[in-house]
Amino acid sequence: MCGCEFQSVETVDLFTTTSDRTKEFAYEIISFHEEGLKDTDLLITLDTAVRYQTMDGFGAALTGSTAYNLMRMTPENRSAFLYETFSPDRMGFSYVRISIGCSDFSLSEYTCCDKKGIEHFSLTAEETMYVIPVLKEILRINPSLKVMGSPWTCPTWMKISDLKTKLSFRSWTGGHLSPLYYGDYATYFVKWIQAFEKEGIPIYAITPQNEPLNRGNSASLYMGWREQLAFIKTALGPKLQTAGLKTKIYAFDHNYDYDRMEDQQDYPLHLYADTEASSYIAGAAYHHYSGDKSELNRIHTAYPHKELMFTEASIGAWNDGQNFRMRLLEDMREIGLGTVNNYCKGVIVWNLMLDSRQGPKREGGCQNCYGAVDIDTTDYKTITRNSHYFVIAHLASVVKPGAVRIGIEGKLPEGVTGSAFLNPNGSYAFVVMNESSTPCTFFMGESERLIQCHLPGRSIVSYRWNDKP
Repeated sequence: MCGCEFQSVETVDLFTTTSDRTKEFAYEIISFHEEGLKDTDLLITLDTAVRYQTMDGFGAALTGSTAYNLMRMTPENRSAFLYETFSPDRMGFSYVRISIGCSDFSLSEYTCCDKKGIEHFSLTAEETMYVIPVLKEILRINPSLKVMGSPWTCPTWMKISDLKTKLSFRSWTGGHLSPLYYGDYATYFVKWIQAFEKEGIPIYAITPQNEPLNRGNSASLYMGWREQLAFIKTALGPKLQTAGLKTKIYAFDHNYDYDRMEDQQDYPLHLYADTEASSYIAGAAYHHYSGDKSELNRIHTAYPHKELMFTEASIGAWNDGQNFRMRLLEDMREIGLGTVNNYCKGVIVWNLMLDSRQGPKREGGCQNCYGAVDIDTTDYKTITRNSHYFVIAHLASVVKPGAVRIGIEGKLPEGVTGSAFLNPNGSYAFVVMNESSTPCTFFMGESERLIQCHLPGRSIVSYRWNDKP
């Protein structure tokens, strides 16, 4: 596997991964096609006049488990893996998601304020020994890295059983945030952002709650749309603003079908309809564990000025997650190109790295997940790269933060899906997948400067090239 700096304006860089693993992010340099093209049915042109969303980046979650596994590696091996993954000249991952407090892939259940009273806020050993050191190492490799934070639960002393009886609820799993503590919890977010910034780690975005409709995760908090609207409007938004923080707020952060809850349909649209609450919200974040990605397009159509982020997808035993032949193309269709072509500004998959025992993991959380990569516990060196790693790499390596998705004219061959981009430096990117077992060939570009695109059967290919001088 290789990623290299751009070649001259006379050549095209491309990367190929096939579902049979005969090619894993294989790097090639090709020349532009010099012959004229008679059959225009084979021609695809890029239309820079048609512009869609501006891209923020692509990446994976740096969970406590991921950071722990990375810190078990030797410094040399960890540095090599992180450079491969995050260097803009290699895979180019540019976005990470971390938990605010614990997640179901942490070393324990905790928040940053488990003793009652917001004055007791402090970062814990999981942050200071694992997450922060790894983030600092990544930032040395890619100083433009974006970081998103999401909580799985508020401190338990802020919880109540329900909004009617408001009984105390001292459990990591489930419960509601008491309205009496909206102010304190907003301060918790401010203190958390400031604590990371003090460590030299800017927080680009947050979500108020991971999977707000999921009561059953090992650490969780139910936050229906009315609760989230009130929390953002009366506390979180104003507190961030008063503190002078520019951190973006993304609402929702859960499944396309709102977990099939009738009263929670259109979750982010309810928040946008409130002018004051909406003024604090950059957009909405989604996961793909249930429902269909077409929901992204529907939400965009309703509020085209609001942003969309894809923030979580996982592989595991339930979806034959280590069956690379099946997963590679399906995951690119649903998670990679599928979300980008439905207006997502960024794509983040779940655990960057789990170990060969699918952990470390918490009771009550996912027991059979795989990471984007898995590391062997016998040596903490041998790495298996799974489908999600290549899905993100094929996008991040050629589509740079600030790129604009542009139009494609012409009909792609049957079974082929693609997306094109104009990067901030004027270079172009084209990411395409062929779900057919049959190789196919077509041409892309203008009549005097064509790229011959040859896609192996069941493959993903990423192209990048500079504009004419």
